[in-house]
Amino acid sequence: MARKKREEEHENHERWLVSYADFITLLFAFFVVMYAISSVNEGKYRVLSDSLVNAFQNNDAKPAIGAAPAGKQVIAPIVSHPQSAPTSSPENTKLVEQTRRMSGMADDLRAALGPLIQQGKVRVTQSARGIAVEISDSVLFDTAKAELQTNSAAALRAVAQRLTSTDNLIEVQGNTDNQPIKSPQYPSNWELSAARAASVVRLFADTGIAPERMVAMGYGEYRPVEPNDSPEGRARNRRVTINILANNRDDVSVLTASQPQPQH
Repeated sequence: MARKKREEEHENHERWLVSYADFITLLFAFFVVMYAISSVNEGKYRVLSDSLVNAFQNNDAKPAIGAAPAGKQVIAPIVSHPQSAPTSSPENTKLVEQTRRMSGMADDLRAALGPLIQQGKVRVTQSARGIAVEISDSVLFDTAKAELQTNSAAALRAVAQRLTSTDNLIEVQGNTDNQPIKSPQYPSNWELSAARAASVVRLFADTGIAPERMVAMGYGEYRPVEPNDSPEGRARNRRVTINILANNRDDVSVLTASQPQPQH
C-alpha cells in the first residue's frame, strides 16, 4: 500500500494577537491606575509613581527617593491654604455707599410727600439711575397753565430742601397728554411742557439749589405712561418728573458743556 503523504503543518499567522492582547491589557491597567490616582494628593501620587517605576525596572536596586519603605504606608500631609477674605474694591465700596445714600434720600422724600403719595398724586421710585419723583400736574398747575399754584410751592420746597445739601444732578421733565393746545403763549404741548419744567427749576434755584446742577426738559405728549384714550390715562400723563441722578453725570452732558471754561 502506498503511504499517506504527511500533511504539512501551516504556520500560525495570528500569534501576534497574543502580544496585542497583552499590550491592550497593560494599557487598560495603566489608564485605570491613572484614573484611580487622579483624586489623590500629590504625596500619594509620588509614592505610587515611584513604586510603579521600581516594579517595571524589575531589579533589586534601592528604592527611589520618596518611595515608601516596605510594610509601611506613607501618607503625605495635606496642606490647606486659607482662603483670603474677599476684598472690597474702591469701586464696590463707592457703589454701596452711593446706593445707601440714595435709599436714605428716597425715604426722606417719601416722608415729606407722604400725604400726596397716599392720595396717588405723587410717586417716588428708585432705580440704578437714581430717584424719580413723579408729580401730577393737578398738584402744581392750573389747566393749560405753567405758573405754579400757591399751595404747590410747599411740596416742591420740601423736595428742594432735601436736595440742597447734595451734589446730584437733577433733570426736571415736563409731560402733557395728547389734547392739542394752541394759544399765543403756548402754540403746542412742547412749549407748555417745557415751561412747566422751567417753573420747577426756577423754584428750586430760588430755594438754594445750584442752577448748574439742573436742566429743564419738555417732552410734550410724546412720553406717555398710560394710553390717552381715557380721562384717567390723560391725567396720569400730565405730570412733572424730577429725576435725581445717582452718578450718571454723562446723562446730562448739557450741564457740563454749559459750564464756563477757566480763563488763562
